[in-house]
Parts: sequence; structure tokens; C-alpha cells
Amino acid sequence: MVLTVKNLSVRYGEKVAVQDLSFRVRKGEAFGLLGANGAGKSSSIAAILGIEKSEFAELSLLMKSPITERKEVFEKVGVQFQETHFQDRLTVQEACLQWRALYKETQKLEPLLMAFGLQDKKKQPVKSLSGGERQRLAVLLALLPNPELVFLDELTTGLDTKARKMLWKQLLIMKENGLSIVLTSHYMDEVEALCDRLLILKNGSTVATGTVQEIIHLSGMSTMEDAYLHFSGEEDWA
Repeated sequence: MVLTVKNLSVRYGEKVAVQDLSFRVRKGEAFGLLGANGAGKSSSIAAILGIEKSEFAELSLLMKSPITERKEVFEKVGVQFQETHFQDRLTVQEACLQWRALYKETQKLEPLLMAFGLQDKKKQPVKSLSGGERQRLAVLLALLPNPELVFLDELTTGLDTKARKMLWKQLLIMKENGLSIVLTSHYMDEVEALCDRLLILKNGSTVATGTVQEIIHLSGMSTMEDAYLHFSGEEDWA
């Protein structure tokens, strides 16, 4: 298994943010971690990455501990956070080269710039990029070290339809070549396009898990959108 999470819990004082989270991700599989805002997705990912303190029965990325073997783990694990902060004075190319210097081995930069539609932007300062272009750059940097596993947090927020589908296409190609993905998203068309299996959180607890079709069947609904609203509780809020 590329990722194993067993009985992981996160607490902030008396508040339980995540309760007994368990799932596994195989090589070449995309796993969707879903839930409404505040459901525990960010806390779960931070704990899995060893950033947040947690309790667990088992936690391994690429058969290693993200807590005691961080250097080895993050040579082969990429992360794209929803909010990525860049040094504004750097150009796109300089940001990529700076990031590449952190790793022993990386993918070739030029093909990635072309794949993500940033080839013509490489001499521009990062601060001059649009929000969507910055988002694409954040994903590119997560994939630059040629990871075996990548975490993508709200992958296509702020992107137009063309850019979203371009990213999906690149990720599907990489997935076919063995890349494993953990994805958070509020876009169910994105979930259906990319994810092999899903887990939905509500108030820190798992309320549904399975393939897209299994989740739809369990919900008694006819679409993934409605199934997600049913399990996440967002339809109650609406």
C-alpha cells in the first residue's frame, strides 16, 4: 500500500476534530477525501503528513513514517495546499528552480510547464499571474519531484472549465503511470472524473466510503452531487 491510515484521531483540547479515520490507497489509485467545510478534511491531511499531532494505530506513507522518517517520505510525496504562498519577486521559472533544488531527483521542467500551460509565463513574476495560473503553478510544484503519492487540496478552485479539464487530463495520464492521489474537492464532476474510491466525513467521522457508484447507491440518490449533499449534511444547511 502507498498510504495506510488506521484509527487516526485528532483532538484540539476537548474538541475531537477527527475520530478513528481509516483508509488505504493503492499504487495508481486516486482517493477522494470529501466533506463540508469543518468536517475534518484539513485536520486529517495535516495529521497524515505529520504536521498535526494525532493518535493512530497505524500511519505510513510509502511504507515509512511521516513523523520519524520525514526526509525519506517527502522525497517521494508531493503536496499542493489550497493556499500556497509564493515569493512575489520570483519569476515562474525561478520558483520552479528553487523548488527543484530541494529534491535529489525531479521531473524535467519544460514538459511540465507546457503541460500546465505555463510555458509562456516562465519569465513573468509570480505576482503577475492570475489566481488560476498560480493554482496551476502550485500543482506543478507538487508534481515536480516526480512523486509516487501526491496530496491535492481543492485542486481546481478558481480555474475555468478549460483549465480544470487540462489538469484532469494530466493527472489521469500520471495516474495511469502509477501516481497515487489523495484529493479533496467540493466539485463532484471532478471527483467522478478522477477518483477510484471516496470517503465522506461529517463532524470528523466517516459516514460513507466506497466507489462513486457505491456511494450513490448507499445514499439512495441518483447523482453523486445529491449523494454528497446527503452524506455531508450540506443539504440540511441549505
